[in-house]
Amino acid sequence: MAKVKLTAGRVAKFQCEDGKSQSFLWCDEVPGLAVRALSGNDTNKRYIFQAKVNGKSMRVTIGKVSVWTIGKAQDEARRLQVLIDQGNDPRQVKTEKAAAKVADAAALVAREARETVTVGLAWGEYLKARKPYWGARHHDDHVEMMQPGGGKRKRSTKPTEPGVLASLATVRLVDLTPERVNEWARVEGATRAGRARLAVRLLRAFITWCSEQKDYKGILIDNPAKSKTAREILGKPKSIDDVIQKEQLPAWFAAVKQIGNPVISAYLQALILTGARPNELTALRWEDADFRHGGTLTIRDKVEGLRDIPLPPYLAQLLAALPRRNGFVFSSPTAKGGHLIDPHDAHDKACTIAGLEMTLYGLRRSFATLSEWIEMPAGIAAQIQGHKPSGVREKHYIRRPLDLLRMWHVKIESWILNEAGIQFVPAQAGLRAVK
Repeated sequence: MAKVKLTAGRVAKFQCEDGKSQSFLWCDEVPGLAVRALSGNDTNKRYIFQAKVNGKSMRVTIGKVSVWTIGKAQDEARRLQVLIDQGNDPRQVKTEKAAAKVADAAALVAREARETVTVGLAWGEYLKARKPYWGARHHDDHVEMMQPGGGKRKRSTKPTEPGVLASLATVRLVDLTPERVNEWARVEGATRAGRARLAVRLLRAFITWCSEQKDYKGILIDNPAKSKTAREILGKPKSIDDVIQKEQLPAWFAAVKQIGNPVISAYLQALILTGARPNELTALRWEDADFRHGGTLTIRDKVEGLRDIPLPPYLAQLLAALPRRNGFVFSSPTAKGGHLIDPHDAHDKACTIAGLEMTLYGLRRSFATLSEWIEMPAGIAAQIQGHKPSGVREKHYIRRPLDLLRMWHVKIESWILNEAGIQFVPAQAGLRAVK
């Protein structure tokens, strides 16, 4: 295998020998370097490098003669020989470099995609992933937090307001810093601090979820929603202690009974007479109300799933008189779900007439407070209201029958009606109220 000094002239004149498919012009300066010419293809000459790797011959193409200079080809051949001397196969090294390049390019694309993800986009993915594990109310809270606003209201021509977190929807996730959260807290805390406090808790859980997802992992090193400054800006929730005292019962009942909508009027009275959570009663169905054998209500409880409570006589009369328009006791022909959604306005007007400031949840507190007047055992009141048992004795030893609850429930209902100035005499053949 003759070797010559590679020159531009020799390389240009070199051709494949007649009768052969390929010929080589070997370099005498760099071992393993040659020019290869193919039969009938004078314009496609290439520099190649040939050597032995692990006892076996190996040949790799360096590049076209028209592109590579002799010097550059020699340098590349020397580099390949160094790799072999170091125990590496140049072909494997090339493959690994190509794979690494592809991986780096993919990582760059992924990083750029991740860095363009907005809070609103990731929030939507978060809701899809978590919806199977949430209750309807909790999911709706998340939707409401990020709603853009400007939509139609059910009972008003005024458009809906943007959600508390709506201003963060277009912010890139990578730009969601503690400083950004603090500024958001200053703006939202000035007008709706209560919702903002809830929002920052939901935002904190959302960012924790993002940190666990491969598509968002690493975008945020720390959780900006854990900002101590934001908590200080939003402040602590004020203690809500609205409750109807016994001397206020006449005015409240008089105002509520004047409400033109009998369903809302009955609903509000049911709240104070059962101490149930507002959303538990709005979803009450006719199949959950048993008027036989003293009366029973089956409440869909957020704690226990279902709980049975007594249906005292005056409340039974109110419910029995309601129109049966669909499957819900407190039905609404205009509501999409078929039942009462937001009776706050009617209650607020009634409270204004009565000279009171009272929330729907305050009626639940009122039941618990008024029960003290008849010395109802705290455990019985808690069981009727659906509170978790407190203490070892309540949790593991006491199992109260419904009739025991009914005895006290009828007693508190009778006491409340008496204090409100409502004379009620249940007739044997039916129920009758006397004003």
